[in-house]
Amino acid sequence: MKRVILFRNGTEVNGKVVLVTHSLDELLNSASSKFGIAAKRLFTPQGGEIDDLKLIRDDDILYVAEGEGFISLAGACACSHASPGDGPPATDAPAQTCGRHNSDWITLNVGGKYFTTSKSTLLTKEPMSMLARMFAEGEKGYIMTPSNMDKNGAYLIDRSPTFFEPILNYLRNGQLIFNSDVNPEGVLEEARFFGIESVVPQLEAVIQSSQRSRDNVPLTRRDVINALILTPFTAELRFQGVNLAGSDLSRLDLRNINFKYACLHGCRMVGANLSWCCLERADLSHAVLEGAQLLGVKMLCANLEGANLRGCNFEDPTGSRANMEGVNLKGSNLEGSIMAGVNLRVATLKNANLQNCDLRAAVLAGADLENCDLSGSDLHEANLRGANLKDAAFELMLTPLHMSQTIR
Repeated sequence: MKRVILFRNGTEVNGKVVLVTHSLDELLNSASSKFGIAAKRLFTPQGGEIDDLKLIRDDDILYVAEGEGFISLAGACACSHASPGDGPPATDAPAQTCGRHNSDWITLNVGGKYFTTSKSTLLTKEPMSMLARMFAEGEKGYIMTPSNMDKNGAYLIDRSPTFFEPILNYLRNGQLIFNSDVNPEGVLEEARFFGIESVVPQLEAVIQSSQRSRDNVPLTRRDVINALILTPFTAELRFQGVNLAGSDLSRLDLRNINFKYACLHGCRMVGANLSWCCLERADLSHAVLEGAQLLGVKMLCANLEGANLRGCNFEDPTGSRANMEGVNLKGSNLEGSIMAGVNLRVATLKNANLQNCDLRAAVLAGADLENCDLSGSDLHEANLRGANLKDAAFELMLTPLHMSQTIR
């Protein structure tokens, strides 16, 4: 249930704490009983009239009137203390309140923004914090001398109001709430500065979660191009473990880059040059590499399930061989690819399309070629020892196979 602090209209002396019940009439009846008046109207400190309970927040300061209009507290104090020749009272800052020294309420000027709160808010939840020690009272006054006061009687604190506000609200209600445009790292810095230790673990968890979310966002083509531009030709460029899912890297020169463990799921690399890249254990499932250059590529245990490698070139004239041992090419399309000498030992090629491929001297020992279409392919001197060729298609083979040696 909410509570409010009520004052008589035009004064801030003898405030009454009143619980907000179910209707505005009940609240006015309570105010009438507390002050011995016929309360009919409620006002905010700025003079706005309250006509709906939904406008009231917990610990609000309100002014009760019998029917008259709002009496400005600033005006009342200014009139009682003004001297002849003084200018009009300021209206853009908190008013100097009569009887302030008798009130539990204080105003803080944090980086030019005013915050009004009760001492109990600052003292109760974090009694060892800087704010609590500033306003905790001992036998001889405040335990820790508060900061200087400005001309309006507010205590000056040279910190960021944007990051201070969530801290103050946390002290008020125990909930860490701030807008999405507020940097949690700034709020954490304020919490540590003021010694609000109980909120530090929550803020650290928020920052870690935010960091993980940022890290999980896939890099774009522009990100990759920027890295290529900024990296000297003689330096190694590493995208190890990076998320590039769905990125379009078509026709880029990506030679010698380390993509180990990278996520390239659904990535478009049509016509890209990936020669001598390290793609070990990378996720290239459903990627489109049609017409890509893959000379001497390292793809040990990579996942290329459902990938399109139609018309790719794996053959290096200088003699280096692509290593695709243990690769998953289930359901992939390698039609017309040049794969002479490629190491596909114990690779999974189930249901793959290998029509018209050049597989001369390729190592397919122990590979799973079940239901694989090898029609029109050149398997001259290919090593198929121990391969699973169940239901594989060999129509129009360029080189006859000794089937008794290849089917397990």
